[in-house]
Amino acid sequence: MGKYVDGYVLPLPQDSLEEYKKMADLAGSVWKEHGALEYIECVGDDLDQQELISFKTAAGTKQNETVVFAWIVFESKEHRDQVNKAVMADPRLACMANPDAMLFDCKRMAYGGFKVIVSH
Repeated sequence: MGKYVDGYVLPLPQDSLEEYKKMADLAGSVWKEHGALEYIECVGDDLDQQELISFKTAAGTKQNETVVFAWIVFESKEHRDQVNKAVMADPRLACMANPDAMLFDCKRMAYGGFKVIVSH
């Protein structure tokens, strides 16, 4: 196994989707360039769940917001730390260092690192 995943769930204003997509495309290129194995960002499509807690509820979306669900795959936790250090020092992503300049409310973003236990 050995792989490690950083996961994110965040609320995004629907009118910021195209601009977010451009930022995510750049971020994905930078993460991959610095060694990430995979970089995937998804936008909510079927989020109105009745029997389960929906991603909209979990992300605390407001009216006119959707949910972004994203993950980055690394070789290991140590590899993640090494790659993320290089990414955070990359000047192409300087905009991500300022939470006030982000397209979404960073305080409502959920983030965590995960050990992979099953992978096919």
